[in-house]
Amino acid sequence: MNGSRLRRFSPPLLAALLTALGCSSSKDNAAVTVPSPTSAVTKLCRNLDKALPRTVDGLRRRDPAPASALTAGWGSPVVILRCGVPQPPKMIDPDVPQGKDPDAVPGGVNGVDWLMEKQGDGAHLFTTANRGAYVEVRVPGDRDSSAVLVALAAAIKKTIPEGIAD
Repeated sequence: MNGSRLRRFSPPLLAALLTALGCSSSKDNAAVTVPSPTSAVTKLCRNLDKALPRTVDGLRRRDPAPASALTAGWGSPVVILRCGVPQPPKMIDPDVPQGKDPDAVPGGVNGVDWLMEKQGDGAHLFTTANRGAYVEVRVPGDRDSSAVLVALAAAIKKTIPEGIAD
């Protein structure tokens, strides 16, 4: 291989090429913990990853590190989706009567039921309910949560069947 060919690409040109190809530096990506679900849930999550939209609320997809079919992200500050997370403790609170959870999104969003939890930094954490896998979406406080959930609903309905997650 001729090493002189590699020297023809200046650093700015190389950076422009990597950006055009959809690559980004690690500092541009948020770091998240990848869930460790059962193999059946992993299969559902892989199908969801393939069906997710390229944009959410006008934000381009920018997946977090480490790369995984169980995680996805959009924009900066990043909207983070994690598929195959454990059931949130709030969903199994015996002190909350069935159907009376004050943090449930009333009526769901486009056919997907969600549990909403306000985070200390102003973000909202949404977790699907009544689906074969728990899908968690973290929306920064400055974003329109409803627009994000609407954008994700079709992919979730298509790939994560109604039911009780493992």
